[in-house]
Amino acid sequence: MQWVREERPDKARQRQYLHALLVTLGGNVLLLTVKGVASYFSQSVALYADAVNSLSDLIYALLMVLGIWMSQRPPDLTHPQGHSRFEPLVGMVIALAMGGAGYSAAQAAWARYQSGGLAVEPGLPTAVLLFSAAVKGGMYLLIRRMARSLDSPALMATARDDLSDVLTSVTAVIGAAGSAYVHPLCDPVAAFLVTAAIFYAVFETFTENLRYLTGGGADEETRAHIVAAAAAVPGVEGIHQVLTEYVGPRLAVDLHIEVDGELSLREAHAIANEVQRQVLALPEVDRVYIHVEPALPVADGIG
Repeated sequence: MQWVREERPDKARQRQYLHALLVTLGGNVLLLTVKGVASYFSQSVALYADAVNSLSDLIYALLMVLGIWMSQRPPDLTHPQGHSRFEPLVGMVIALAMGGAGYSAAQAAWARYQSGGLAVEPGLPTAVLLFSAAVKGGMYLLIRRMARSLDSPALMATARDDLSDVLTSVTAVIGAAGSAYVHPLCDPVAAFLVTAAIFYAVFETFTENLRYLTGGGADEETRAHIVAAAAAVPGVEGIHQVLTEYVGPRLAVDLHIEVDGELSLREAHAIANEVQRQVLALPEVDRVYIHVEPALPVADGIG
């Protein structure tokens, strides 16, 4: 038996996705433009590194639009399990793009470090980076709220990326100010910290999406929730096999339940139907395959 969530389009849900994507695209275009212009005039390599990070965010946002659009398409004959694996596939491409951006920023930081650094006037870089931190902080709050409402792992990852950008912008502010008041090398050192944050985000994005793309299984806590939901249904006498697999960012669950072998087919089916409802109620689960088997009789004790 197989059950999946309803595939009918939810217009309210689609509008929320659209709003989230517009916020992400608009915010990153604004920040990329402002940082790019400011880094050109200020010659701050830390600000340049942060501008490169905004470029990677914009690429991520554009690819995320494509990935979410593809992943929301209903199952068909060519993709009977649905199209949700398109989202992590795009995530892998994003990770590579972010890695290239981080490498470019690291090269610029290394060149500035070898030259002995450059004292950067803190006025323009500081103002731009603080502006960036404020914009990204607002984006984080908006996208996180939408992600929770939609139960969307892609948007939640975007929100976490926005929060990390707040931290990198603050780091770049410290570097630009430090180059003027402490030592010129503070600017490239701060740039190295920013690129380290980019590479860490690359690692997280790559490993997370690799798990979704290759059909990794749920963690023990999620498996325990699935077993508990199924075992709580009246009539379920045992569960002897639980297989989970990520089909994109959502789980497909293969569940073997044991019921009284004397039940009619109609009664056994009703129990399986209730197990289906309970397991699908878990936010991580997208589809459930249930196998109903007769419970083995308990041997009488010999006394």
